[in-house]
Amino acid sequence: MLADEEQEEDFQRFLRRMDDITDLVQGLNSTDPAVKEKAIAETEKRLHDQETSKEEESKTTVNRTVINTRASVKDMANAEAVNTDGFLAILEQDAKERAKQRKRNEHLANALKGKGNDAFRKGDYVIAIQRYTEGLEKLKDKQELYTNRAQAYLKIHEYEKAIGDCEWALKCNEKCIKAYFLMGKTHLALKRYSESRQCYEKILQIDPQKESLFKDCMNEVNLEEKRTQDEERAMSEVQSGKLATLFIKELLQKLDRPDQNILYYTGGIRLLTGAVKDCTEQTLFRTNNGFSILKDNEIVRRGFCAERKNTAEVDLSVSLLVLWQAVCAGNEENQRLLLTHPDVNAQLPKLLSSGVSEIQKETLALISLYLENENGRRLLVRHQDLTKFRTQCRVMLSTGVLPLFTHLMTSAKLVNQAALARCIGIMGNLCADVVIRMQMAECKECWQACLKLVDEYFDVSTPKYQECLFAVLGLIMNLLLESNVIIQYFAVDISGRCMSLLRDKDERIVTRAIGVLSRILPASSSATEEVVKRGVVKKMIKFLKAGGQITSNYGIKTLSICTRSNRQAQEDLVKSDKRFNVLLKLLDSENEMIVGNAAFCLGQCLVVPGAATSLLNSNVVMILLKHAGGDATRPLVQKNAAIALGKLCVAEPRHIFQLRKLNGLAILNSSMKYVHSI
Repeated sequence: MLADEEQEEDFQRFLRRMDDITDLVQGLNSTDPAVKEKAIAETEKRLHDQETSKEEESKTTVNRTVINTRASVKDMANAEAVNTDGFLAILEQDAKERAKQRKRNEHLANALKGKGNDAFRKGDYVIAIQRYTEGLEKLKDKQELYTNRAQAYLKIHEYEKAIGDCEWALKCNEKCIKAYFLMGKTHLALKRYSESRQCYEKILQIDPQKESLFKDCMNEVNLEEKRTQDEERAMSEVQSGKLATLFIKELLQKLDRPDQNILYYTGGIRLLTGAVKDCTEQTLFRTNNGFSILKDNEIVRRGFCAERKNTAEVDLSVSLLVLWQAVCAGNEENQRLLLTHPDVNAQLPKLLSSGVSEIQKETLALISLYLENENGRRLLVRHQDLTKFRTQCRVMLSTGVLPLFTHLMTSAKLVNQAALARCIGIMGNLCADVVIRMQMAECKECWQACLKLVDEYFDVSTPKYQECLFAVLGLIMNLLLESNVIIQYFAVDISGRCMSLLRDKDERIVTRAIGVLSRILPASSSATEEVVKRGVVKKMIKFLKAGGQITSNYGIKTLSICTRSNRQAQEDLVKSDKRFNVLLKLLDSENEMIVGNAAFCLGQCLVVPGAATSLLNSNVVMILLKHAGGDATRPLVQKNAAIALGKLCVAEPRHIFQLRKLNGLAILNSSMKYVHSI
């Protein structure tokens, strides 16, 4: 009876093992990547356990008597062992075959992905989807095929399928940024704003370096949500029978009538402008195809686009420009639609150069609306050739723009300071144009206005005024790229204001004040003497100790200018930077501009008695030797380091022993020609 029970138990155990193996085979052939991966892991574990078991059996001597009650039980056990071992060997061979097959499938999937990408670039999204699908049939866990197919689905508005593919991509790689990006886009298209934001937040969690992308995506969601809300609100007011909303719709219908007199359209446009008072009317204008006035009405279009306009066409163009100002003020969706209109996009530069003052004035007023927000500025950069605006500004600068600009700056207390700050920023950007920059730098009234604004800052220290000051310091820095007698005339006043600003609590303003000093001091030895007397060297050392790449760049340049020919500046630096700890730190910078100026300062200060001796126990020789014999892209880095090295050894011969240890005498000899030429 006992033997029968043992035989039955062994038989059942054998069957269970065969069931397990059957499950493994089914798992390996599964289409689900997760199930397949689990089966592969279990198979590898069994193979490993089998190898371990064999090793243990070979190392262990079994000393026992086996009572064989029935031979068939032993035979069955042996059969089980043989079958299991054989099957695991087959599995091992199968694993190798599957690895080879996967490699072949990977190659085929990549080829199909390439064909899909080609079709996608050509705009044939249906073919692209077919190729990506064929690729997934070869390799079901290839993340890129899912995201690429999702992108194609998004193009043909198959939104749910796009989301499904993004989810599969995330199963392959839970940190797939492209999947979250496309899913966010898809949810946005479906007006699921909360879900869209969640996808974009995931991107930032995965990679904090994607902050710029995150901000752009969130901005797009916010704009789209606002547009939808505006349109829903406008529709609600239309349904409620509000007279103003009905009037907008009625006027647009009347303007849609063809073949009317041009004065009819001009009058209708002016009435429409008066009716647009808030966001609701702006939205109704958009949703009732208000921007199609140019496209659908030949008389309006011809009058607006005419190269040489008669009086009626001028009135029509001015009316349109004023209407668009009313429609676009504070409405970013309307701004986008207007600027992407082909005729408007093409005509704005022409209107600026039309020579008709009223048209020019209203065109500039319209453009200024875009400069009031970041999205508007992006639209201008993306859709307009700004060089055309610069060309027009060159013509209008001295006679129109510059006098108005200087008047605004001298009236800073009386105008909207946030708007003034933006205006100053725009003028600073225009300085990228050499002709405009030269005209402004030669304008005495412009410099006086800048100084007046700085002076008023000390009296009106509000956050908005801070932005004005920050902007005007940037403008001054740009203007100082020029060199003329006007700049020399104002150099002492400008540098004096900057010295006062070094005490400001706003680090941005302090940094720009140092930047202005670094550019104004080369223009005037008198300005340099004044700032040295006011302790500029000690202040620069203090800022350089605090660090900061931009501040260090400006600060060390200011010191190099001051120490170039001013003995007091040289002595002040030696006193302020004992053992030259700050300069030695700057000499180790990766910024070659900082290294070159630091080497120059050091070389200038070595004429001070005791300065070279204080460096005896430092690694200054090694540092200077590295730069003097290095391969810097800026030759002045090598030259200044070589000069400083030569002056160091002349001022304190004991440094030569260190130089000899470093086999640097050849570099010293070559540097002596620089020293003797000074």
